[in-house]
Amino acid sequence: MSDTLVRSAQHLSKVFAARSEEFENARRLPDDVSAAMATAGFYRMFVPQNLGGLETSPVVSSQVFETLAQGDAACGWVAFIAATSGSALARIEASAAKQMFSSADTMIAGVFAPNGKAIKGDNGYVLNGRWQWGSGTQNADWILAGSMIIDPQQSADAKPRAHMCLVPAEDVEFLDTWHATGLRGTGSTDFQLTDCHVPSAHIVGLEVRNMPDTPLFQFPNFTLLALGIAAVSLGIARTALDKFVELAQAKKRASSSVSIAERSHTQIQVAEAEAKLRSARAFYYDSLGAAWDRAAAGAPVELEHRRNLRLATTHAVMASSQVVDCAYNLAGGVAVYQSSDLQRHFRDIHVATQHIMVAPSTLETTGRLFLGLPTNTATL
Repeated sequence: MSDTLVRSAQHLSKVFAARSEEFENARRLPDDVSAAMATAGFYRMFVPQNLGGLETSPVVSSQVFETLAQGDAACGWVAFIAATSGSALARIEASAAKQMFSSADTMIAGVFAPNGKAIKGDNGYVLNGRWQWGSGTQNADWILAGSMIIDPQQSADAKPRAHMCLVPAEDVEFLDTWHATGLRGTGSTDFQLTDCHVPSAHIVGLEVRNMPDTPLFQFPNFTLLALGIAAVSLGIARTALDKFVELAQAKKRASSSVSIAERSHTQIQVAEAEAKLRSARAFYYDSLGAAWDRAAAGAPVELEHRRNLRLATTHAVMASSQVVDCAYNLAGGVAVYQSSDLQRHFRDIHVATQHIMVAPSTLETTGRLFLGLPTNTATL
């Protein structure tokens, strides 16, 4: 199945590349594009097998996201959001999960940040809130909404707990807020819920707190989100550099008789960019492979491996950004026009770098661990 997923990503990447302008203008993925990714199995890569999911290795899923992003970054981004969101089904009661995942094409997407308040009543919870960065939610069947769970019957000093609530898409109000510089096709719009009833069985980790003991769900679940961001970034950088090389062989600067490719400055810059991208990618997949080997063998993924994963993901995004900047700058004035793919890659990568999962603070966390200092490792 792993080879099939990657081959499907390679095929769809080429198809989607020709539609990037359409995705940008729509500011979301068209339904047929989302349906094609669902049919390919991308949205159920992290869904438990007992529900009809694939429990795909994160190594393979990262290859899928990276490959999709080489064609269109928005497609790779929505795919990793949906796949990661699907893992939530492992932490709700099985009968409720089966009702939600009634079809292999079911899509879940949402926001993990606890921006909502779910107040316990006589028959479940009442949820209100507004969430940003709802990537892919307009294509989804079920929406994840991170929320603080509040029980009025508890003592006054009891602290609310953060959980994710699963709600049907028809209960969600989508707001037209996604007017962004890059990753426009992701449809990462705000959404809100008003007095939405949520059964306790639909709150992730409330009634079922432990993950299944299969390898995927013993892998650091919080890391899956960061892995997807890095994979998409690597895909953007790869296609940006390739596009520039193609351009450089034909383009000449004003008053120059040689192509950009024949200039020594270009040659040095491209060599450095290629080394930077390949090195970052090698570190990423090396760290990912080592951690996954531990999980697949039934061994705990130790702090050392989790540290390396977070450093590798943040480094991959930062290195990818530098590579795209290099390609964009070397291309000169032609890169600023909408007819140039390089301007889209430039905008897309600089939105990806803003995600909190790959923020500079992750370097502080991993750096403290390398230095043997006391460190809060909750985000690892």
